[in-house]
Amino acid sequence: MTSPIKILLCGAIALAASAETALAGDAAAGEKAFKKCLVCHEIGAVAKNKVGPVLNGLDGRKAGTIPGYSYTAHNKNSGILWGEAVFKEYIKDPQAKIPGTTMVGVKARNEKEAEDLWEYIKQFEADGKKK
Repeated sequence: MTSPIKILLCGAIALAASAETALAGDAAAGEKAFKKCLVCHEIGAVAKNKVGPVLNGLDGRKAGTIPGYSYTAHNKNSGILWGEAVFKEYIKDPQAKIPGTTMVGVKARNEKEAEDLWEYIKQFEADGKKK
């Protein structure tokens, strides 16, 4: 006979595993969501600055530092170091995170889309190759 403690423990482990999966971003879904970002941004080995800067190597990069892109002073002086939490906050409302930024328009529709976008973007090294 299985003890009640073992049953509870197994249930807790299964619940934790499913919660982790539910919270994890989906890079494939992020790639699809990124299509709306392509109007302004590129990512990958042949990416170039457009209306917005290249997003290669975003994870761990200081805001306002892509060579050849003309950032606003607000962005350059924001002190932001890009990471998951900052990106997810920014992509939901860029003007709230960096008042004066020129990024307006496309935003993440919800938490899941923000997670998926981050999962996709964070794969790219500074040279545009996937990790």
